[in-house]
Amino acid sequence: MHSSTFSNQSIDSQTLPDLELLPKQPLSSRYAKTNMVVILVSTILAILVVLAVKYQPFLEIPAHITNLLGFAIWLIAALGFIMIVYRRLADPLKSYALREHDLSYSAGLVFKKTVTQPIVRIQHIELKRGPIERKVGLATIQVFSAGGALETFQIPGLPLAQAQKLREFILRHKGSIEHA
Repeated sequence: MHSSTFSNQSIDSQTLPDLELLPKQPLSSRYAKTNMVVILVSTILAILVVLAVKYQPFLEIPAHITNLLGFAIWLIAALGFIMIVYRRLADPLKSYALREHDLSYSAGLVFKKTVTQPIVRIQHIELKRGPIERKVGLATIQVFSAGGALETFQIPGLPLAQAQKLREFILRHKGSIEHA
């Protein structure tokens, strides 16, 4: 029979640290600017495609379809505007915090979330860079939890050098925590 004593003491929730007071690092300002440019270019391209279909000289388009295409242009413009306003307000709220034993990421304008992953539970961490991120010198870090096939969370909009340092720190620190 096992003789160890199991303990499960109550903890006063008033003494717990407040994650909202955690000193957080903002994402690169290039991240928000890049998102704005991508949305603007995408919106303009979508409008140009609809205009090309509406005014192309090869096929006769029925009047009701032409009216729908006119409506589609306004709808695309309105959605582009809404997406730009949303990003303008939401992107500055994204941040991360690295502490001795964990990594946190916060985001959200309407639905706020903070994800915290203990460093010892990080299975691996990947640096991801798409073509636009490479062009503007940014990177996304994907954090994978032990026991999960999908990423636990990702931190976008990091300058490449900072993302590389963050990744290296976590990998080195993870090994020192596990062997302590």
